[in-house]
Amino acid sequence: MNDVSAPPARRPLTLRDVSEASGVSEMTVSRVLRNRGDVSDATRAKVQEAARALGYVPNKIAGALASNRVNLVAVIIPSMSNMVFPEVMGGISSVLEETELQPVVGITDYLPEKEEKVLYEMLSWRPSGVIIAGLEHTEAARAMLRNSGIPVVEIMDTDGNPTDCAVGISHRRAGREMGEAILEAGYRRIGFMGTKMALDHRARKRYEGFVEALAKGGVELADWEFYEGGSALAKGRELTAAMLERTPDLDFLYYSNDLIGAGGLLYCTEKGMDIPGSFGMAGFNGVELLRGLPVTLATIDSCRREIGRTAADMIVARMEGATSSEVVTLTPKLQPGDTMRLSAP
Repeated sequence: MNDVSAPPARRPLTLRDVSEASGVSEMTVSRVLRNRGDVSDATRAKVQEAARALGYVPNKIAGALASNRVNLVAVIIPSMSNMVFPEVMGGISSVLEETELQPVVGITDYLPEKEEKVLYEMLSWRPSGVIIAGLEHTEAARAMLRNSGIPVVEIMDTDGNPTDCAVGISHRRAGREMGEAILEAGYRRIGFMGTKMALDHRARKRYEGFVEALAKGGVELADWEFYEGGSALAKGRELTAAMLERTPDLDFLYYSNDLIGAGGLLYCTEKGMDIPGSFGMAGFNGVELLRGLPVTLATIDSCRREIGRTAADMIVARMEGATSSEVVTLTPKLQPGDTMRLSAP
């Protein structure tokens, strides 16, 4: 039997290791790595090179004990599989990468109790700020946000009362504007397809605004479907086929997001339907991935990257001394694409 000795236990690197490698004192190493104090460029370069060669990472938690916070921004979102939120994260990162702040992501799966748990864990690390999706939270989560003592930015929605700062769009307005545009284009037998809305508050608000606009125009929904599960192309194909089979005289279908809308578009294109002449379609979000389709789905851009950038700017401004809370409502634009008439025939 071979005698295989265990590998030597690894110990974490310390300032002393960097000091010995660079030939300068531990105090000077500390100043360089914390970007503090008057240190010559040559010494700074020597310390940084030694730290890089060793793979040394400073313990910022220890340094945070004095300031009571770390250079992390907690970003709490419902999903990363939904194409909306990676674009929001891109906007956040594009701003924070110019600072010492780093985003750390928590996923809630649209579940209020999970959001509460994620928020509790993230706040226990004493981040410098919180960016969190939506305005609807449990009472416990709202209390944690209100009493955190750090900047809080609620994103995606401005139809409600934010805890501190907020940036997003009015989803009720987006729904109303889509409904008004559909009626102005002359469509009257209108169907709706979207996720079950008990937990997706923004989708619910768009639906409410949409139905309100139709009612003002004297039109009721001819058919509707609320589904569970992911917003996949296959789901859009399946549900569109079922709805058109039971309500064949529909002349427009409005989808709560672009992905199921794209699935429906593929189905209707295969069936040779006259789009947008006798049948129109629209989604929501303006997902860039779908711009490569031969037929462009009508949609409303939800300003995702701009929301992310603005939220991060708010956090940075508060870190630099701004004191006032702010609510920024962005204005999304209707993009008629190839699936929606611009006016009544």
